[in-house]
Amino acid sequence: MVNVGIIGATGYAGAELVRLLKNHKDAQIQWVGSRSYADQPYSSVYQNMYKILDAPCVDAEDHDTLLKLAEDVDVIFTATPQGFLGSLLKEDLLEKCRFIDLSADYRIKDVATYEKWYKITHQSPELIKEAVYGLCEINRADIKNARILANPGCYTTCSILSAYPLVKEGLIDASTLIIDAKSGTSGAGRGAKVPNLFCEVNENVKAYGVASHRHTPEIEEQLGYAAGKEITVSFTPHLIPINRGILVTAYASVKPGTTKEQIKAAYEKHYAGEHFIRLLPEGICPETRWVETSNYVDINFKLDERTGRVIIMAALDNLVKGAAGQALQNMNIMFGLPEDEGLENAPVFP
Repeated sequence: MVNVGIIGATGYAGAELVRLLKNHKDAQIQWVGSRSYADQPYSSVYQNMYKILDAPCVDAEDHDTLLKLAEDVDVIFTATPQGFLGSLLKEDLLEKCRFIDLSADYRIKDVATYEKWYKITHQSPELIKEAVYGLCEINRADIKNARILANPGCYTTCSILSAYPLVKEGLIDASTLIIDAKSGTSGAGRGAKVPNLFCEVNENVKAYGVASHRHTPEIEEQLGYAAGKEITVSFTPHLIPINRGILVTAYASVKPGTTKEQIKAAYEKHYAGEHFIRLLPEGICPETRWVETSNYVDINFKLDERTGRVIIMAALDNLVKGAAGQALQNMNIMFGLPEDEGLENAPVFP
């Protein structure tokens, strides 16, 4: 049995972790952390958890308290803002348990790049080199022994997984990659913000973070590893009026002579055996509704011979495969459990 603690359990990603872990036969939640709701029953924050998880939330947001709480668990999930874990994590904590961080604190290997895009000073840069980027389908071997697991976010997971086989196999000119991504409102978190109010979001679609979104360097770094060189991509996110979901439509110029069969073969080479990646039949475009509440990623492509470009399409649930589900999948890999344990549920429709 894997004993689990969750810091940031009352945010959307944290709540999704709780929901998924309650259906995991080999994991047990020992405590849930929330400074905002400290000492309040968890089920008073999320009434859907009434008589499922009524334990009080604990304030685990200082080093000494966290050090004590770490004695009771094998792994701690941190569904917290950027800078939180980076400011607390030290060797004494890593000697007690493993960490799966849902923020960006350990995702980007170059400290200067992290500090430039996130506008904060990293407090534990000496640990970045050790951290493993937790994109399960690509870094599975390294994930197994990780003490610090940098769990990718929703935009990055969808963007990287959709383009990775074509970049890795050299079928596209990666420098021409343009990623158009759309997210449901839960991707912005649970905090009260005017741009995310119902009247601001409903009946509206808007781009944001244009040419400046902080997930851009993460996408570039990971696809750069696949390409074997540094690459630059254009990434534009959009907010759409749905609760859950990420839809990516990406465009790139193919190398001369590249055929539809070669592109299909590249996806099958890398993903045919992956349980949570569904390569859709020809002509079927991914939709957010078909992955909602699940850990699946739906992917397809269309080769536009007229323009010499491939159009890549992918969809996932931003709170599951884009956050909590991928974190749980990473935990399963780390502790030698079946990778789909706790994640077997089919997508919900309607």
